[in-house]
Amino acid sequence: MILVAPFRIAVPDEVLADLRERLGRTRFLDDSPRRMPSGMTAAYLRDLVAAWIDFDWRAREAQLNAYPQFTAEIDGARIHLVHLRAPDPDAPALLVMHGWPHTFALQLEFAERLRDFHVVVPSFPGFAFSSPYRDAPMTEERLAHTMHTLMTDALGYDRYVTYGEDVSANVNDLLASTHPDAVRGIVATHAHFGTQSERDAATEPEVRAFFARLAADHGLHGAYGHVQATRPDTLATALNDSPAGLLAWIVEKIVEWADVPADDPRAIETRIGRDRLLTEAMIYWVTQSVGTSFRPYYEGADQPAAMSPTDVPAAVFIQRHEHDYPEVLARRFYRDLRVFERLSAGGHFTAAEIPDELAARVRSFVGDLAR
Repeated sequence: MILVAPFRIAVPDEVLADLRERLGRTRFLDDSPRRMPSGMTAAYLRDLVAAWIDFDWRAREAQLNAYPQFTAEIDGARIHLVHLRAPDPDAPALLVMHGWPHTFALQLEFAERLRDFHVVVPSFPGFAFSSPYRDAPMTEERLAHTMHTLMTDALGYDRYVTYGEDVSANVNDLLASTHPDAVRGIVATHAHFGTQSERDAATEPEVRAFFARLAADHGLHGAYGHVQATRPDTLATALNDSPAGLLAWIVEKIVEWADVPADDPRAIETRIGRDRLLTEAMIYWVTQSVGTSFRPYYEGADQPAAMSPTDVPAAVFIQRHEHDYPEVLARRFYRDLRVFERLSAGGHFTAAEIPDELAARVRSFVGDLAR
């Protein structure tokens, strides 16, 4: 029997006071001349730091604590989760997983719009209020086992629908591939890519063009991942000591991967409000989890392993940063593909960026499964 214990966020006053002092002593730099455009500018960072100094964390903490939160010991990690139960005990269960650099908090507005579901929003091991695995690498297979155990053995759901973004997209696929009796349906906004050898073996022109475009983009924008995979502790030391640096590192990626103009960082606030951005940075700061959040990059969870195609009913919604994802690639892995749609809005953080639209699509897809 896995014990599920209630949890509340309670950041000590001295942690908040130390944070404000550090922010007030930030040594800002100007933008480098002739640099490549990115999702952060010196002017925007100054504004965000000033806002963070004035940020009413106690009010935000109370808002987060209004969501029922719990912890459970699974696979050598203390797993933190939000568990929103629907009024109907027979309502469908939905697992909503985050990736990097976001946390559970960025997905709560999406979960809130599905109160006719039992929605589970966990923090991955080593993220936010979940401890890292104590005795094993953070592989996608281990993460899938942990998430499945959470939904079944800990929370008691015989069947559930699964959704994952970023790092958790591979876990999403693996759950459907390895637990078809328990996974009622899979929703993907980061559809299956396959291993590098599978990509290299593709013959369809549209598939080859898609992966060539991704490779070209990664060459220009993938430095963050290379550093996190090869020098995680050096980077983490800097970010764990400088809240302004942590804020810049996280928000830059959110801006670049969201469905907003990358050359206008402030545009992110039309999709994800400033308070939500500061909440993400705050959670990383108070839990000192930025270093452990890098583990997927150097322990293997960010590298897709070969997995069998799934016959679980699937809905694929192509987010804007993968607008050219080929349908043939989806049909190769999701052999019972019920929905394939290219979204007109919403990027890497689809659940956070367009919560109303995605919630409506999930509700429609799951409703059709019940007929």
